[in-house]
Amino acid sequence: MADTTSLSVDVPALTSLLDGRYAEVRNLVRKNLAEYAGVIQDQVEMTDTDFRERVREVIKHMADTGATGLGFPTEHGGGGDVGASIAAFETLAFGDLSVLVKAGVQFGLFGGAVLQLGTKRHHDAYLRDLINADLLGCFAMTESGHGSNVQHLGTVATYDVATREFVITTTTESARKDYIGNAAAHASHAAVFAVLEIGGESQGVHAFVVPIRDEHGEAMPGVRIGDDGPKMGLRGVDNGRLWFDEVRVPRENLLNRYADVNEAGVYSSDIENPDRRFFTMLGTLVQGRVSVGGAGISASKVAITIAVKYALKRRQFGAPGTDEEELLLDYGLHQRRLLPRLARSYALHFAQEVLVEQLHTASNDPDYPERDRRALESRAAGTKALGTWHATDTIQEGREACGGAGYLAVNRFAALKADTDVFTTFEGDNHVLLQLVAKGLLTDYSTNFEELDQFGVARFVADLAVETVMERTAVHKILERLRDVLPSSDDGQDESTLLDADYQLAMLRWREEHVLSGVARRLKRGIDGGSDPVQVFSQVQDHVIHAARSHMERLVLEAFTEKLQAHPDDPNAETLAAVRDLFGLSTIEADRAWWMEHGRLSSARSKSITREVNALCRRLRPVADDLVDGFGIPVEMLQAEMLEQGY
Repeated sequence: MADTTSLSVDVPALTSLLDGRYAEVRNLVRKNLAEYAGVIQDQVEMTDTDFRERVREVIKHMADTGATGLGFPTEHGGGGDVGASIAAFETLAFGDLSVLVKAGVQFGLFGGAVLQLGTKRHHDAYLRDLINADLLGCFAMTESGHGSNVQHLGTVATYDVATREFVITTTTESARKDYIGNAAAHASHAAVFAVLEIGGESQGVHAFVVPIRDEHGEAMPGVRIGDDGPKMGLRGVDNGRLWFDEVRVPRENLLNRYADVNEAGVYSSDIENPDRRFFTMLGTLVQGRVSVGGAGISASKVAITIAVKYALKRRQFGAPGTDEEELLLDYGLHQRRLLPRLARSYALHFAQEVLVEQLHTASNDPDYPERDRRALESRAAGTKALGTWHATDTIQEGREACGGAGYLAVNRFAALKADTDVFTTFEGDNHVLLQLVAKGLLTDYSTNFEELDQFGVARFVADLAVETVMERTAVHKILERLRDVLPSSDDGQDESTLLDADYQLAMLRWREEHVLSGVARRLKRGIDGGSDPVQVFSQVQDHVIHAARSHMERLVLEAFTEKLQAHPDDPNAETLAAVRDLFGLSTIEADRAWWMEHGRLSSARSKSITREVNALCRRLRPVADDLVDGFGIPVEMLQAEMLEQGY
């Protein structure tokens, strides 16, 4: 059973641990948020048009402080630190999310495309004004008819040798660029993704810088601009539609880091394989997914903070014969609703921290191994999916936990719910992203299906999947080590083993290995039977998603565990260990039917896990307020009328 001794929290030390190496950057953004705290109420009171202008004003102010250009090269006025840039973006998510998304479009998507896909001529021409928000841009990839399937865009760019220009055309109505942030009102330029055709031959999707408005804000010749209209949320972001009717741009406007076209119209690239070239190009834009995932995690922190603080003020019912009613958070069910989600917010924070560190390293190492880069892209996709789904879940549960008060716009949940809902499809639909995670796990041995029997495939997958905390070794040794820690369903061990981090990790590893092996067996069986590989994959997509989620939850728990191991003397180590246990056991509990189906969890032990989760919630309840204060959310961002009332 969980230790019943009381826990304590050193809040400043906890914030320092969470802020990590970027405390100074995060504090700069907190200061900016506090200065423009009124924008949260503006979101409620202003018209869409006025609020868009207000958000633009805030973006310009933050650009002037240097908080939004941290990821760009110093020679162009940036900070030269990708990790700092993401830390700033994550912290910005404590405030109004229209500001966050507009900043993400400007500095992350448009700026990222120019920086990562362009070369010196583009950097010299655009970056300084872009960083200063004097030149606003948009990222025109998604089309009405094509979202995730970027390789089959309908926008086409052909090269005119006579004029040395690219001619960009929207070929069909479904090829219009859609949902493009900054397009409807403010952007003067767009990074346009189009299929490049040279002499009638397609060279795949490439990106071009295309002016879409003149200095007076009028649409450029051949460019048609529309407004997407009212949305569920993000009222301060001007999402729009773009059509191109044979719009001409100079040859130099091709973002040519990975491919170029000379004056004579000859296409060249150092990456010969067109598919590899395409995915290399998209891989450079991974920062967008990392940022959105981090923003989702930050939004969940805001929601859980408001919900916990309300539960520590609001009273309801009471013991018979007493006059004083009980605080909401004293009810076991209320603890169950909020505290596991608080624990998951902490766990995802540390998982995001690992991801950002890997991205920072990759961004500063031109020789970063290709295998590691693919793993980074996979981890970014999976963390984004888990982080944004967690935001949706936590905001909804937090709203419900606050009753009717949570439904009022003055208490922030309305904006949080509406503004973050798109995060689950923004920068990639989460289900598609988890398929990418699973495909990445399968890729390394997919070509070996013909040589492997079913047992061989399973063994190969187990070897592939079980890594990171455990030393990579032969499959039989892996399974032996798992058996040492992972009891059978009827082992009779006492409940103290449930709080063993090795036990929790072993359970998650075993699930990951088993599910992934099952996917491999089904794929092999279908392929051996002569079925179309695409159809075979479609038939096992439910297993694919489960495999990817299992893999990512294992990585999240490992990140939390490794953080604790790295700071054994931290003043909050004992409390954070309890938070980690709550995350680990509530994760097992959520999928306990699967473990029971596969003989790894008896009904008795399943009940023990539930008792332990309840005990951990009771143990953490006295420090819940300190745990949410540890996030360091500026008090000005907790603008909820219900927190100011006495009950």
